[in-house]
Amino acid sequence: MNEPTAPPEDGTDDHISAEEQVEAKELTRLKSRVVYETIRQEGESELRRPQSAMWWSGIAAGAAISLSLMVEAMFRSYLPDAPWRPIVENLGYTAGFLLVMLSRMQLFTENTITTVLPMLAQPCRRTMLGTARLWGIVFIANMIGTFLAALLIAYGGILTPEVSAAAVELSHHVAAWSASDTFVKAIPAGFLIAAIVWMLPSAEGSEFWVIVFFTYIIALGDMAHVVVGSAELFLLAVIGEENIFKLVTANLLPALLGNILGGTGLFAMLAWGQVSQEMTEEKD
Repeated sequence: MNEPTAPPEDGTDDHISAEEQVEAKELTRLKSRVVYETIRQEGESELRRPQSAMWWSGIAAGAAISLSLMVEAMFRSYLPDAPWRPIVENLGYTAGFLLVMLSRMQLFTENTITTVLPMLAQPCRRTMLGTARLWGIVFIANMIGTFLAALLIAYGGILTPEVSAAAVELSHHVAAWSASDTFVKAIPAGFLIAAIVWMLPSAEGSEFWVIVFFTYIIALGDMAHVVVGSAELFLLAVIGEENIFKLVTANLLPALLGNILGGTGLFAMLAWGQVSQEMTEEKD
């Protein structure tokens, strides 16, 4: 009987050639850089898009992501009031994100990393102004989309009275948060949305499950997402149950700042930190 061969002392596999071993090491080292470059190029493409294209895509995204509120309200209205209900109803929150992200619509919180990476790679007037322009257009367009969706939910007759009541109940929960609570809850939500954008290039064929899993965590963790939250806040405003000024200052703006901090201030900077030194060395 042949004795088992001990693995090489240098940790390499003797079943593959030296050339293949070098290739494996290169692929391992370049993995983060490939993901980074994919997102950076996508960001460059977004910065070059016509304003009208971003505008209409942003409105569509705002309207479409309001599906998260509607489906979650549907689950709440049909499920019994039991301790396990949140585990199921929060799955509805993923619906809008699936529709928007798989349809490649312009969602503001995705751009907290996509367009920031080109700016970090080339911090110049073009990338800074381009990022500011895109952020402004997409955010306002998203807000218009969610406002139109709120009007439709309130007065369009598309939902049953029970589902509409559940949507209002869910919205009151969000509006009850203080400004500081909303800001803190928005930071991890921004981080997770940016993480989804970072993971999608590596998740070919599994995009559906990546989006579902991490947006479900946002819902289950009672986190704040500025675009979905705006649909909830606008719904309360259009039916006259909350003051719009209070909702914007105490809920909408803190959620916006928290999402930006989580997506750009934390995740984008960490993502850039993974590859910046290697890219600098390569240029040298």
